[in-house]
Amino acid sequence: FDSGEIRMKFKTLLFAAAVLSSASVNTAFAMDKGDWLMRFGGSYVDPKSNNSELVSVDSAASFTFNFSYMMTANWAVELLAAYPFKHDIKLLDGTKVASTKHLPPTVTLQYHFAPTSKFQPYLGLGINYTNFFSTKTTGPLEGTDLSLSSSWGWSGQLGADIMLNEKWFLNLDVRYIDIETDAKLDGDNLGKVDISPWVYGANVGFRF
Repeated sequence: FDSGEIRMKFKTLLFAAAVLSSASVNTAFAMDKGDWLMRFGGSYVDPKSNNSELVSVDSAASFTFNFSYMMTANWAVELLAAYPFKHDIKLLDGTKVASTKHLPPTVTLQYHFAPTSKFQPYLGLGINYTNFFSTKTTGPLEGTDLSLSSSWGWSGQLGADIMLNEKWFLNLDVRYIDIETDAKLDGDNLGKVDISPWVYGANVGFRF
């Protein structure tokens, strides 16, 4: 072989090695049908401003976790759960009048755009059920009974898994959740409180 042929064959081998190396990395990171993904971390719930004409609901943070099942390499279904979030409820002048806790289980259908990459973004659309409980009044409303009804609504999600190896990954996501509750004080209707928060999450994940 002359030097030109040797250089050409060497370049061909290098290219083939690079392709095989890339393929092996992608295979290691690849999500497959039947995989389960568990993510656990924290989320910050930031309700919309001007929740109602009477009160505002403050932001809150809590521990959250979710499980996703890969129905195909691209499509997954996720269940979100959390340790209860606790929110202060204030009058529009900033006076605290109550606090409440809520749980926001959410089922989301997700589409994963790049299931073989190290960076795996996805979009989701789902249904949320929010249950309010342990609502307590204070200050000007102390001694009264404030109740908040449960809420059903839709949710949207944008997230990404960042693979560390074939099992462990980091996760970031942002959700918009449609939450609207009916508020009653001593049985009298106060109207609707539109919370509809943005939810920001950071998690560590494990695939099994």
